[in-house]
Amino acid sequence: MKFRLPLHVHLSLLFAVALLLIGGLITAVGYYMSHDMLKSSAEELTSRAGREIAGEIRSIIRPANMATDMLAQHRVTDADTFSKRVAGLRAMQIALRDDGGLTSIYIGYETGDYFFLYELRDDEERVRYGAPVGSRYQLRSIERSLGRQEARYLYLDEDLQVLSSETHPEYLAAFDPRHRGWYQFAQQTDTTVTLSPYLFFSTGEVGLTIARRAANDHAVIGADIPLSSLSTALKKQKVTPSSQLVLVTSEGSVVAYEDIKRLIPASDDTSSTMLKHLDTFGIKPLQGMMDLIKPEESAMGMERSISVDDEKWRISVQPIRLPGAHPLYLMVAIPESELFATALNIRSASIGLSLLLLVIAIPLIWLISRLMSRSIRALAHETEAIRRFEFAEPIGIKSAISEVDALAKAMDGMKTTISKFTDVTQTVAAEKNFDKLLAKLLKETMSISGARSGALYLLDEEHMVACTAFGTNGLPQHESLRELTMSELPAVVRTAFDRGCTERGRLTPGEMRLMGLAPLAWNEDDGARVVVVPLFNRQRVLLGFMLLMQDEQIDDAQLAFVSALSASASSSVETRGLIRDQKRLFEAFIALIAGAIDAKSPYTGGHCGRVPELTKMLVKAACEQTSGPYADFSLDEDEWEAVHVAAWLHDCGKVTTPEYVVDKATKLETIYDRIHEVRMRFEVLKRDAEIKCLKNMAAGMEYNIAQAKLKEELQQLDDEFDFVASCNEGGEFMAPDKIERLKKIASRTWLRTLDDSLGISQDERRRKGVELRKRLPAQEMLLSDKAEHLFKRDPQHWMAPGNRWGFAMDVPEHLYNRGELHNLSVARGTLSAEERYKINEHMVQTIMMLSHLPFPRHLQQVPEIAGGHHERMDGTGYPRRLKQEDMSPMARMMAIADIFEALTAVDRPYKKGKSLSEAIRIMSFMKKDRHIDPELFDLFLSSGVYMDYARRFLSRDQIDEVDIKAYLA
Repeated sequence: MKFRLPLHVHLSLLFAVALLLIGGLITAVGYYMSHDMLKSSAEELTSRAGREIAGEIRSIIRPANMATDMLAQHRVTDADTFSKRVAGLRAMQIALRDDGGLTSIYIGYETGDYFFLYELRDDEERVRYGAPVGSRYQLRSIERSLGRQEARYLYLDEDLQVLSSETHPEYLAAFDPRHRGWYQFAQQTDTTVTLSPYLFFSTGEVGLTIARRAANDHAVIGADIPLSSLSTALKKQKVTPSSQLVLVTSEGSVVAYEDIKRLIPASDDTSSTMLKHLDTFGIKPLQGMMDLIKPEESAMGMERSISVDDEKWRISVQPIRLPGAHPLYLMVAIPESELFATALNIRSASIGLSLLLLVIAIPLIWLISRLMSRSIRALAHETEAIRRFEFAEPIGIKSAISEVDALAKAMDGMKTTISKFTDVTQTVAAEKNFDKLLAKLLKETMSISGARSGALYLLDEEHMVACTAFGTNGLPQHESLRELTMSELPAVVRTAFDRGCTERGRLTPGEMRLMGLAPLAWNEDDGARVVVVPLFNRQRVLLGFMLLMQDEQIDDAQLAFVSALSASASSSVETRGLIRDQKRLFEAFIALIAGAIDAKSPYTGGHCGRVPELTKMLVKAACEQTSGPYADFSLDEDEWEAVHVAAWLHDCGKVTTPEYVVDKATKLETIYDRIHEVRMRFEVLKRDAEIKCLKNMAAGMEYNIAQAKLKEELQQLDDEFDFVASCNEGGEFMAPDKIERLKKIASRTWLRTLDDSLGISQDERRRKGVELRKRLPAQEMLLSDKAEHLFKRDPQHWMAPGNRWGFAMDVPEHLYNRGELHNLSVARGTLSAEERYKINEHMVQTIMMLSHLPFPRHLQQVPEIAGGHHERMDGTGYPRRLKQEDMSPMARMMAIADIFEALTAVDRPYKKGKSLSEAIRIMSFMKKDRHIDPELFDLFLSSGVYMDYARRFLSRDQIDEVDIKAYLA
């Protein structure tokens, strides 16, 4: 991607890059020179540290060698008893005193005897060993010869006088000098041997031991040299604060380190002489270094750079040779960040100096270049303003450079054009009403083109219809414009259609009169200059055209702008037209559903059409309130649409409710009234009674007696049927005594001789179950509740607690129960509990159906508004048992509208519409019981909505006087 930058930026960048290159080169050279210098210095310091450590070790060992050589010739090596050995203590004392590096000197005899002298250097050691005050030496003695088995600790003063003595049998058991390495190595040679450093058994210190066989070959003299001074020496040799220096054996055991306490291993085994290994010592840069020392490097040492935890370290290994022993290795680890800190500081200083020069120089170059490119920069800002659609200020930039000045004028024209185009587009896009959209579109196009008047035509089948027009006074004047056929259109219009683009031309006076354009013309006799803007949809199908009438010929720039605008105008006309048509279709569809529901059953009448009207009347009254609880209540156009749709679809769930349930006029009615079956059974019983009478007379019973009995029995059957028939009507409350009588009548039997499983559906066969076949003839109850009367409720018809819809209705066990005795025993009305639930279930279906519809965002509240008109303010309604605070105001308004319409409806075949006063009185009780919103009911009365509705939908004899003051809160 190629970047283009302003002139002043180019100049500044070129100078900055040159300065940075020079400064970077100087910085790099200085850094690498100081880097090499510091590296060489570190190597020299490491080498010097190795030499000093070697010298330190030799200075410690040399006097000790002299002391052991002297004692190897002394008679104490021949002593075989404790007393004889004590006589040689003075020589051992002199050796300790003259050699400040020794801490102990001792003799191991071939008999296993041991004579050890240790100098107590301070009070801390005296306390540690429990020595008495004034103790200068600790003498340890083990005797195994001459039949003795004894180990003693004696504490001596400066004059070798015994201050105290202790026996230590555990020492005797734990220590035998003949088993120690120093004894065994010294027995193998005539010279002094130096052992690798280890942890002293007697003192617990880290050091090394030298030993020499006595001249008589019967004993070995040993001396312990602590290496604590080496740790101090290492600490002095640190190159940087974080440098790590350790002295290790060839096996990797750590001998010396600046922190002496870390040398001693944490072990419960006090007899262990093992030292910590370098790999477990805790210095990460040196871990594994012993494995990397090659044989050829062990003599010369090595230098290496490694990375540990993202930090670089400089590693140096220097061998230190000991006479008569394996070499030691001085290992040094220096963090490069500290080693080369000086080089880094030099580099940082160089970079800082370069940056300082850059900071000082750039503003000067920047200032000079900005003065040269001020006008170009201003045009760039204007371009950015155009990109952000900021068109408030014109471009007024002047420049002495002709090209820049011409560019400024061209950009000003572009800015004005884009501003006008976006203004028109936004204005048109914001208008939702189709008719208003057409007027705005024409008005804005006239303004842009400079037209004095104009008209907009849309194609309606084969005719061009003038939808809107504006005269020279700016007022709408499209009434006089004629509807034109395609053949009546002027030539300039047809040319624009054929070419599919905006055309300039002239209308003759005759063409203007034919089109009825006289009210738009300012000089009809001369004709008019016009611009024809054809409107096509996305498929290039003609939608219509705009006719713009002008005083002067439009220039090419304006014509191009109008042509570009016509595409946007066509798209807006097409889109809004489609939206309008879709809304009309949707409105017709919901009206169709509501009409179908009303037409489905005479019991609902025109309910679905009247409830929307009453709901919108009450909503409008709430919006007009200036005081009270609804003073701030208002709805915008989208919310009004939601109320309209919800009101029309508030009972759409009734399409799922069977007609015979909604229209059930008697208790035994399903698709037909089963009272006829019951009547026929009574007829059978009456025939049976007559046959019985005839049989009795044939058997010799007197005629009068037989006839009297027959008459009595027939009368009883008539009375019982009359009772059953009255129960079937459901007009009276079924008291317990009536139900008992009904059960007694039901217990009568009649004889069935035909198979009742013949000619029935498979579904009824399944419901009959085990009763499918009975031996004929069969005795049947007069009224019965049979298995085939029960319709099983499928799992999908159950409402689980906590269902996603929030439904909280008591669901009967069966989908339907058509038992004859069960239905005739219904206490009130004609509906059983199952049928009552089925009717109420229409609200469940309404909510579910509406919730599944993909409503646009502004109609998302439709299911809530439509689904709440059977809820009560106290939470006892259905289907969700919502309370007042759970419902929107529109849902509560619809509840009032639904109840009032149902009370006053006159087109229900099962009841007479109540008068205005009766309906309001009933609703006042509902207000008192908090079945409806009290505040909305008061608004319903005080606003006069009840009376406005009554005048439109109630008959005259229903409208009576109502004292609303008695019902207002």
